[in-house]
Amino acid sequence: MEHLHQSFTVQYNYNVFFTSSLFLPENELLNRFLVNLNPAVTVKKILFVIDEGVANAHKDLNPQIKTYFAKYSQTQLVQDILVIPGGEQVKNNTQYFDQVLEAINLHGIDRHSFVAAIGGGAVLDMVGYAATVAHRGIKHIRIPSTVLSQNDSGVGVKNGINYFNKKNFLGTFSPPVAVFNDEVFLSTLSDRDWRSGIAEAIKVALIKDLEFFEWLEVNAIALAKRNTSAMNYQIWKCAKLHMEHIRSADPFENGSARPLDFGHWSAHKLEYLTNFEVRHGEAVAMGIALDTIYSNLSGRISAEDAQRVIFLIQQLGFELTHPLLQVIGGNSPILQGLEEFREHLGGELTITLLTGLGSGEEVHEIDADILKQAAEILNNQAAIIQH
Repeated sequence: MEHLHQSFTVQYNYNVFFTSSLFLPENELLNRFLVNLNPAVTVKKILFVIDEGVANAHKDLNPQIKTYFAKYSQTQLVQDILVIPGGEQVKNNTQYFDQVLEAINLHGIDRHSFVAAIGGGAVLDMVGYAATVAHRGIKHIRIPSTVLSQNDSGVGVKNGINYFNKKNFLGTFSPPVAVFNDEVFLSTLSDRDWRSGIAEAIKVALIKDLEFFEWLEVNAIALAKRNTSAMNYQIWKCAKLHMEHIRSADPFENGSARPLDFGHWSAHKLEYLTNFEVRHGEAVAMGIALDTIYSNLSGRISAEDAQRVIFLIQQLGFELTHPLLQVIGGNSPILQGLEEFREHLGGELTITLLTGLGSGEEVHEIDADILKQAAEILNNQAAIIQH
């Protein structure tokens, strides 16, 4: 029988802008972007969805947005700004996803209009997913409010919510039309949230860029003490490395390799096991420590290099491990994370381990005995620090 074959390529383009005080009337950046995107479209609307934590920390945000669009009226602002809880709960409970869809429907947000999310990574993930599935794709704009979302998740192409007690079980690959990183939102972060996002910088430096890892070593104290210029550079560099990887590799993850998930297989499981009391960045720091020591014990990197990683994690104020990361017997909860990670990858287990500071390789199995030894080493090292 004859058959028909179809093949086509879709090009995606988006910019990540770095600014300060995005909604001050004299800052024309956002308006310029909205007007210049599809200028032939005469009626464009924009719906804002804001993380409740951001709204509480920036009480003037709602009136600022309304004042901004009163001045730049070429884009119609939906006056009913939707405020939803932040954090992982917004991805765990589908009522918030439904709320966004209801607002899109109620206010007639079409494919020439915009849904803009202001918040941490969880809010951006959920709102992006809702925008992507509504009308088969509404343009979404990300305005990340945390270090973690400005340097990592906010500049990527993934959207999703948690389902069946599995992280990002439902989701899409759909780039935003733009990302606006506003340094003002970082000023109100707690020390814990300020620190948390730096874990992703350690990750991407370890697998991509030795020079950036060395910069992190030199600037660890400045970052921990909330030096703004150091943080701004860290965010810019980390975002750049993430975007370069997405462009040059496998943006929609059709294969099984996920180098940007270095340190994440155990982190995702730990988040769930602690009911998200351990933040994503904190869990990633512990996951990086675990996989780094494993890389040393399996003969891939030197003990000296491994300890450089551990020292950097400690300097930034992260915990090295957690009781739930200890491997005790064949039914240890964290080992279940390996199977869930394999399933999430879509088949073959593929985990990145270090072959040096700034380079890694994919492996397809993890030795439980070596993992147990690595967890014990970290536990002992953490105990020494505490005493």
